[in-house]
Amino acid sequence: MSELKEILQESVTRLFGDMVTRDVLIDAENGTWPEALWAALEENGLTNPLSIEELGGVGATWDETFVILKAAGQSAAPVPLAETIIATWLAGKAGLELPGGPMTLAENSSCVDLTVRQDGGTWRLSGTLAAVPWGSAAEHVVLLVEKDGVPCVAMTRTSDATVSGNRNMAREPRDTLTFDDAPVEIGEAASSTGTTDPIRLYGALVRSVQMAGAIERTVAEAVQYAQDRTQFGQPISKFQSIQHQLAHLAAKSAQTTIAAASACRAADRGDPQFEIATAKIIAGETAKTATTIAHQVHGAIGFTYEHALHFTTRRLWSWRPEFGPESQWAEELGRRVAARGADAFWADLTQRQSS
Repeated sequence: MSELKEILQESVTRLFGDMVTRDVLIDAENGTWPEALWAALEENGLTNPLSIEELGGVGATWDETFVILKAAGQSAAPVPLAETIIATWLAGKAGLELPGGPMTLAENSSCVDLTVRQDGGTWRLSGTLAAVPWGSAAEHVVLLVEKDGVPCVAMTRTSDATVSGNRNMAREPRDTLTFDDAPVEIGEAASSTGTTDPIRLYGALVRSVQMAGAIERTVAEAVQYAQDRTQFGQPISKFQSIQHQLAHLAAKSAQTTIAAASACRAADRGDPQFEIATAKIIAGETAKTATTIAHQVHGAIGFTYEHALHFTTRRLWSWRPEFGPESQWAEELGRRVAARGADAFWADLTQRQSS
């Protein structure tokens, strides 16, 4: 582990442990922005880790940023940290000036009737962005627009949009933003990031890491409850069927974390499509397993709002389809493998395992 990774690990573990309390989570679900939490994240340089120092970042790698995203998922941090990390990174790579404050992203699939036109020296944006994560809380949104037939990274203020509020199952904002001739900054072509659709790709990466953290939290809560809950005079963790379930869940959790970490290292190498697809598939499949087993172990109490389990499981259910569900990524992975041909299959697998 690098020195920076150790520093980040210690910093985020302490910060989220101290500041993401049950009261903060409940207040966020009721619409209160966690100002103190966000201020602490910005002060510690955790909202823009990937950019170089000249752009306000710390020059971290994706492998180092992994610990921030995983800790955010473990704590169910009710802020658009993952979205801001990608948005600042993409905007900086595209040559756009970073504005600071919370930011978010819009997938291509969520864009309806999106158009841009040039008005003198200003580009203007019209159209609708649906289900934007934290759209009502973020100050800027990063998206892809077509400029001269080429997909480019763009950024615009959310205050220039008409906002229609909505929330997902975890009570996180997923808002619709409608723009009508709003000013928009357009940067370089999206292909400079290594893919023509970097928002979906790297969105899937951060969700995979967040889900890995949330699944680890789910395992810990299930194990703790099994040790605390007694039945027939002994903790239910002594029953073999419970032990088998928890062992299976722990193994799937480890697999998810390893896949997400591998995808982050691949992102540092610059060709992460295979690993990100794999990580999102595994995270989605494990989310189903984790929520099922955790709620079975907890019994009826796990479904009550008074218990903490739902803060994690509702996020897993909500994050699973975002930036592509596992079924879509499995199809893409299958097409990629088929296009490479049977002769390349074994070599591709073994080369990636050794990298």
